[in-house]
Amino acid sequence: MLRQTYGFMREAARAQARWEFEASMNILSSRKRMIIILAVTLPLLLFTGYVLAGGQDMPSILGGKHAYSPAYYTPAIFGVSIAIGLCAGLITGCIGAGGGFIIAPALMSAGIKGILAVGTDLFHIFAKAIMGTVAHKKLGNVSVSLAIAFLVGSIGGVLGGGIINRAIYEFDPMLSDSFISFVYVILLGFLGIYAMTDFIRSYRRGEHGDAHGHGGKGEANTKKSLPAILQGSRIPPMITFDEDLTPGGKKIPAIYVALCGAFVGFVAAIMGVGGGFLTFPMFVYVLGVSSFTTVGTDILQIIFTAGFASITQYAIYGFIFYTLAMGMLLGSLVGIQIGALATKLVKGIYIRGFYAIAIMAGFVNRLFALPSKLVDLEYISMSKSTAAVITQVGNVTFFIVVGLFAIWVFSVFFRNISKLRAEA
Repeated sequence: MLRQTYGFMREAARAQARWEFEASMNILSSRKRMIIILAVTLPLLLFTGYVLAGGQDMPSILGGKHAYSPAYYTPAIFGVSIAIGLCAGLITGCIGAGGGFIIAPALMSAGIKGILAVGTDLFHIFAKAIMGTVAHKKLGNVSVSLAIAFLVGSIGGVLGGGIINRAIYEFDPMLSDSFISFVYVILLGFLGIYAMTDFIRSYRRGEHGDAHGHGGKGEANTKKSLPAILQGSRIPPMITFDEDLTPGGKKIPAIYVALCGAFVGFVAAIMGVGGGFLTFPMFVYVLGVSSFTTVGTDILQIIFTAGFASITQYAIYGFIFYTLAMGMLLGSLVGIQIGALATKLVKGIYIRGFYAIAIMAGFVNRLFALPSKLVDLEYISMSKSTAAVITQVGNVTFFIVVGLFAIWVFSVFFRNISKLRAEA
């Protein structure tokens, strides 16, 4: 059961990566879109340079050092946001699995409050979806009834997740950071352990597959019976879909589609990850929807789920750092392109190993951050200096691992530029 769950989540990460890669390539291929991004980010970069030159911090209106302030902002943090987006993009493009799982932990390690990291990541995803999705190419595959039922559920899930996050923050900002860190510890711990086990097993057996982990015996073995069971139910109202692929189409109760949407929206609002992280495998492996129909519906739901969550649950309450979001978007556009090119030059088994190590680094980062937060909450007894050292070890380990991965990818890329040009 745990093995199948890991396979499901790995497919979710791949689906998110496919969407992020396509959206980024669409932005990079459009001069107008790039001009818009540069028009927004260039003044921020110039202002940041001006402030740095004067040795001053940003105006206090942008945040303070206290727990109830949104965040303590310095020009260095804007630079870090570009670096974080770059590394996330490298992971997405090179590994073929969504790099968003490192964004919230990385932002929190850089001094951003957890709830702000979640809201900012959601807005970054929304901005990428709006600018990078060429809707008219694929939205023709959408089953309208399927999309409506799913979005009704996702809106409910987003409301629930957003209300919980804000309620915890308003009760105690330190508890909010602890809660978000704990959620990431559970998710990354589960993914990291299985990813590392899968990598070691595949390496020992010589199952190198490709850069994204395909081709080995470690692929997910998701049961095919669940979609049949759900489609066999006759709970009204029923939704018909895949009419172009199956005579008479397939039918499924709308309640199951809405429940899947609610789960996706809830996870997106709590963790700040894109809804596409779960939508694709949930549609295919749980609801039994064809990939043809799923692609269009997935694109549609990312726009609405990320947009609704970021605007209604975080933006209007002041929990989005737009400067950081644009920095991450700028960095990820470059990172995804370089990472995708690097996959042509490196054996897949090594990239899979880096994937497992990167997830484990995120897990260690959030796990080591918990003692300091729990001490501040007076839930555990430990000296604050010891807790601070543990947190620092987690932060340093995380940034060293991700930094080494980035250096490795860049070195591979620049050493083989002539080879890549020849292939192009």
